[in-house]
Amino acid sequence: MTHPPFVAIDFETADYGADSACAVALVRVEEGRIVRRERTLLQPPRRHFVFTHIHGIRWTDVSGSPRFAEAWPALSAMLEGVDFLAAHNAPFDRKVLAACCFAAGLPAPEHRWVCTVRLSRRLWKLPSNALPSVCGHLGLSLNHHEPLSDAEACAKIVLAALRDGAKEPLHA
Repeated sequence: MTHPPFVAIDFETADYGADSACAVALVRVEEGRIVRRERTLLQPPRRHFVFTHIHGIRWTDVSGSPRFAEAWPALSAMLEGVDFLAAHNAPFDRKVLAACCFAAGLPAPEHRWVCTVRLSRRLWKLPSNALPSVCGHLGLSLNHHEPLSDAEACAKIVLAALRDGAKEPLHA
């Protein structure tokens, strides 16, 4: 059975503002296989980092990195021809992407979204649907809050869900 191509995406943010992406990773899946991975540090619009204790990213790590407006046009090429975007807690990543696009004066992608939290809740009925718990259930390795690891885990969760009988992934 062939499945449509999709991209799993994960953002890390510097502060409480949805426009404060400091890292993004995208993992493209075609014909059930990961075919491309991209991870980029981003310079957020403000220097103050609130969430370094979660993801380990500091201003000094991103001060020479491109801003979202500079990085996204090349990264968004990965979305060409995909059926949907997937994220673990998709409403968060969707909000960050929309806010960053708005702040940069760029159009936000109009793809549909799949939330792997909702997908795992529906399929596996786990005590916790947090990314580490779902990865543990599926035997997936994870370096949590490292965006490329999170995005790759999300892609593999979608593939596992399709393998385990999900007819149509839930949309966020």
